[in-house]
Amino acid sequence: MTTSRGIDVSAHQGPQDWAEHKRDGVTFAFIKASEGQHSRDTRFATHIAGAKAAGLVVGAYHFAWPNQDAKAEAANYIAAVRSHAGPGFVHWLDLERYQDGRNYKGRSAAQIKTWVAAWVAAVEKAFPGQRVGVYTSASDLAAGHVPAGLPLWYPAYPGRSVDTYAEAEKRAQPKPSGRSPQFWQFVGSPLDRSVCYMSAADLRTWAGATTTESGPPKYEPYPGEKFFMKDGKPALGKSSPIFTAMGKRLVAVGCGRYKVGPGPKLGAADVASYEAWQRKQGYTGAAAKWPPGPTTWKALKVPNV
Repeated sequence: MTTSRGIDVSAHQGPQDWAEHKRDGVTFAFIKASEGQHSRDTRFATHIAGAKAAGLVVGAYHFAWPNQDAKAEAANYIAAVRSHAGPGFVHWLDLERYQDGRNYKGRSAAQIKTWVAAWVAAVEKAFPGQRVGVYTSASDLAAGHVPAGLPLWYPAYPGRSVDTYAEAEKRAQPKPSGRSPQFWQFVGSPLDRSVCYMSAADLRTWAGATTTESGPPKYEPYPGEKFFMKDGKPALGKSSPIFTAMGKRLVAVGCGRYKVGPGPKLGAADVASYEAWQRKQGYTGAAAKWPPGPTTWKALKVPNV
């Protein structure tokens, strides 16, 4: 599987030689910006400036306290990153329980999931068209804390058997709770290192494809629209290997709405998944509705009809 390499840092790490990281093959860097309702990372501005100067794909993360106010925490993060976030910037919610549980205390799984959705919605509203995902553990996913369809960055440390990029790249992509994380953080010392399940070029496209300078993209008629439609409606029940391939790609990019499948027949979950993908690509309103447009179909990398 094609991958790219990255790191993440916070104030706990000292100054970084970002040019050296790039020479070592690092493509992306995610940097802590904030925590809770008021805390800011003291090295964020320095780290993000260095990573940008090195030409890396960059993003920031916010450490979550789900027993505080979601809107206040989102506002703290938004204020911390606003002057740095632009085309190709990726936003992450770091959803992990402190060992003593103090940031989850008093909250049910359902309440945490609602909190996550509210934080993500606020950040998406503040940065239209930019990627917003969740960094979280197997236990959080198993508990149902993360809404479906969000990009995932997943930490799991096999130990000495996987402590280099080369070793991580030989491993199969993790599938916690049946989800397909786009990023796997495989080691946490002496520096947090992750692999992304996209090539460097595809990662840049994924990170930047939804950001536009002149508003959302306009509706594009798809050359194979008749294939996907029947009497002006989604051709539900139509069978084709194309739908299986499409569904697998939608799962891979974090837009799968499937409980079972995807399968060879077009279903409502396929339509919902593809519309989520079109929204991720920056389309809104009627332009984000089914059927596929040629730009989003090409970006999804499914063979043409």
